[in-house]
Formats: sequence, structure tokens, C-alpha cells
Amino acid sequence: MLDKNQIAQRIAQEVKEGYYVNLGIGIPTLVANFVRDDIQVEFQSENGILGMGPFPFEGEEDADLINAGKQTITALKGASYFDSATSFSMIRGQHVDLTILGAMEVSQNGDIANWKIPGKMVKGMGGAMDLVASAQNIIVAMMHTNRAGQSKLLKQCSLPLTGVNCVKKIVSNLAVLEIIDGKFKLLERAPGVPVSEIQQATLGDLIIEGDIPQMKF
Repeated sequence: MLDKNQIAQRIAQEVKEGYYVNLGIGIPTLVANFVRDDIQVEFQSENGILGMGPFPFEGEEDADLINAGKQTITALKGASYFDSATSFSMIRGQHVDLTILGAMEVSQNGDIANWKIPGKMVKGMGGAMDLVASAQNIIVAMMHTNRAGQSKLLKQCSLPLTGVNCVKKIVSNLAVLEIIDGKFKLLERAPGVPVSEIQQATLGDLIIEGDIPQMKF
């Protein structure tokens, strides 16, 4: 199985030259640490920064420089800062090429639930609703199962939805999957993880075609 950093490292392979990328809270924030040095990418945070860099080293943090999850970050040369209205104009205007989000559940139809567990206090949906409504390309970074070992890749989400029919690809600690024709299609498996384990951990319909390669890093 992959750890959180390895999930982020695999997702970083999906980031292409010239992309504007929004990183959600959690595992997605780690992606900036693994993007290739030879490509130009602009990371956007919805609280008002374009040009985020990797996380700072211990002792080099700037408490005034944070991402949407209130984590301290670095800014690359040429970074810009702006208000939330401008930030969400970028998002709603579809100027972001790739959005990477965490999720509690994803359905085989591409629905995502990532903001609320009934009975638990939350401040609100935040920017997630705008991101899933506007983004053309959404990749989810998540654990394949919850702490009880139950699948988080389902036929239908059981938690309140953030967005409908919007997720394109999922990178979990077990596999890379694409959503095609209302089903999960297995593209890659984590090193050492057999296909049978992925089948067991996926409650949604799973397409398996031919030999499934291992992820490469």
C-alpha cells in the first residue's frame, strides 16, 4: 500500500507543463512537493495565492503565509496574492486546469462526498462546492477504505454530496482508477498489491482489462 506522500507523488505525474492547479486540503497539498523541476506549474490556493511552492522546512515557516487549510507554505518567485473574490473568479471562470481533492467517498458515477459527516460539527462546505461545479478535470486523492476497512469507492455515496458526476480519476493507497461509463476502471495497482485485494476493497462496479501494471515512481 502507498502512504500519503506516495499517493501525492503518483498524482504529481498527472500535472503537465503550463497547468494551473488547485490543491485541496489533506493529501492534495503534498503534490507540490513532487512536481518535476523541469516543468512550469502554477499552484493556486482558494484563500488567495497563485504560485505556491512546496512546504517550508522546519524553522523556515512564515506564519503569515498559509494555504486554504491553514498550513504554512512557501511562495515561488513571481507569486501573486489577491482577495477571495478574485480567487473564486478564477475557479468559477474555469481558469484552473486541474483540481486535486480529498474525499470521504466517491461513487462509480463520479459523485464526490468530501465535506460533511452527519452528526459532526462542520463550519460549512467552503470552496469545495465551487471547485467541483467548475473544474473540468478533478483527481481525487484518498485512502481506498476507511478505518473500519470499509470501501470508500461505492456504487452510490452514502454521505452528503459535494458534487455530482465530476470526478475523472482516483489515486488511492491501492490503485489508480478512472471513471468510465459509470464504472471504476482499474488502470494501475500499488506495488505489491494484487488485483484481488483491490477488488475486495471496491464496492462499486470495477472494470479490469488484461494485466494491470504496477505504479511507477
